This record gives sequence, structure tokens and C-alpha cells, in this order.
Amino acid sequence: MSFTQIRKLPSSEEVKLSEPFSDRLKLIKTERDNQIRSVFENKDNRILLIIGPCSAHDENAVCDYVSRLSSLQEKVKEKIILIPRIYTNKPRTTGQGYKGMAHQPDPHKSPNIAEGIRAIRRMHIRAIAESGLTAADEMLYPDMYPYLDDVISYVAVGARSVENQSHRLTSSGFDIPVGMKNPTGGDMKVALNSIMAAQSPHVFSYNGWEVKTDGNPCAHLILRGAIDPYGRTIPNYHHEDLISIADEYLGRKLVNPAILIDSNHDNSGRRYKEQHRICMEVLRSRKYAPQLNTIVKGFLIESFIEEGNQKSDANIYGKSITDPCIGWDDSVVLVNDIAENC
Repeated sequence: MSFTQIRKLPSSEEVKLSEPFSDRLKLIKTERDNQIRSVFENKDNRILLIIGPCSAHDENAVCDYVSRLSSLQEKVKEKIILIPRIYTNKPRTTGQGYKGMAHQPDPHKSPNIAEGIRAIRRMHIRAIAESGLTAADEMLYPDMYPYLDDVISYVAVGARSVENQSHRLTSSGFDIPVGMKNPTGGDMKVALNSIMAAQSPHVFSYNGWEVKTDGNPCAHLILRGAIDPYGRTIPNYHHEDLISIADEYLGRKLVNPAILIDSNHDNSGRRYKEQHRICMEVLRSRKYAPQLNTIVKGFLIESFIEEGNQKSDANIYGKSITDPCIGWDDSVVLVNDIAENC
């Protein structure tokens, strides 16, 4: 056997009992879920911003950042809904490097998934309690979702997971919006097929049960750019790209068609300071084309307290240990500029 059992993981029921979610916070989540869902249902024309660090590795810094977002949310509430990005599982292209708090709750210590599961739930709950904002997380491992299903308001499925049957079917059972990123190769048909699968009802096996889902009407598309066979990045946020993709998307007759633009990753060519320019360009395209004004509903932005990134052993408070992010001051400018131009 090549598998060595380290420790048995706690069930989601056990973790929820040990890390409870209060009735007060449940009310906050219900209200937030309704607001966010209304954007996808075309009942609210505010812009969605999923904004935060590339990966959440430090609970104190993450909660500090989210509390800052709460103050900013109050100032832009008429135009923008801020959704903190608290990503606790980190996909790695080669399998090497920091895999997120769920895997390694302390980046300076050995992996401990049992404690990581409890740590990510504690962090999400603390962030809501201190800010009043419910967050987004990435579903890297579908069987992790039950540990957070009552506390998060948005789920992203990454470019390397979007073709996976398990991710697609699990997404069909969510009662919150789920964004499907285009794959790293950029094939829109793959992403749109994923949305169609997530919006459809299914019967399948999940966490030891045969389950039935109704389909998720708020499954939608995230554009994150692509990489060609030579390793060059290919953005897909330019006006012509958006028109072409929107036409193909609308031709599928899917429910609640919606596009979010990932302003970093292969859209920026990993040049994180380009995020501001990219958002402004997309907002101009929305104003120019009524079709885009309806279907393009927001952005994903990588942002933290300190600009850039660091090695995991550097210990600079509020600075990413994975992809580089814009800093807090630039984030405030960007959010205000989006509010003024949307």
C-alpha cells in the first residue's frame, strides 16, 4: 500500500458542534445571500467584487483585512457588494508549495488537515462576527464543502477543477452562487458545459451518500485568461473577447447568464498592478455595449494589507505568501474608482 493513514478526519457534524455558528450570524448570512443572489437574478444592478488575498494563511491578518473591507463597504454600498476572498485551499500547478490553511493551518509547521478544517471554519466565523461580511472560498476539494456550507456566500471552481465531474455535480447542490473559471487552455465550451452541468439536477454519490440535487440557477462564468501551448498568457477581458464570449454564453439559453472578470492571473499576466487598469477597461466596455452591461456583473481582485508577496518564512504581517496582491491603499482607490465608473 502506498497510502499511510495519519489521522482520521472529524465529520462535518463534529466540527460544526465544536465551532458553532450563532443565530445572529445566521441572520447576517441569510441577508447577504439574498443580496448576492439578487445580483445574479437581475434584481440588483450593483457590482460584485470578490476581493482579498490570493490565499488566507494568517487568521489575524485576514480578519483585520476583512474588517477594513467592512468600513469600505459602507461607503460604496449603493454601487458595490464586497465579498471578502477567504481562500483556504490553494491549488498548486506542480503539487509543490503551500496548499492553504485547510491543509497546513500554520505555514511554518507540518500539514495537519484535521486541525486545518477546524481552523478555516473558525476563521470564516470570526471574519463574519467582526465585519458583518460573509465570504467567498474556492472549492478545491468537494468533500471539504460540508465543513463550510453554512458560513460562506460564494464558491469558485478553479481553472484546473472546472472539467472535473465531481466539482460540477457538487456545485449543482449549492444554494449559493458558484463561479466556474475558464480552464487554463481557455476553451469556453468547457466552461459553459460546466455551468450547464451545475445548473442541472443530478443523482450521484457524495461523502458516503447517494444524493439528489436540484441544480444551481446561479452557476456562472469567471474569465481568468488562459495560457497558450508556449506558456504565453492570453487575456480574455478585452471588449471583443467579452462580446464573443457573451454571444456564445447567451446562445446556450442558460439561466441567469453572468460573467465575472478575474483581474489577475492570466488576464494580468501575473502583473498584479494591472488589475486597476483591467477593471477600468471592462467598465468602459460595459458602458459601450448594453449586452455587456447586463451580463458582466463584477470582478475578482487579489488584494491584501501589504503589496506584493513574500516567502512563507518572512513573517511580514498582511502580505501574501502565494501570488502577489495590491496593497490596502491601492485597493481603496480601486474600489472607489469602480464605484464611480460602474
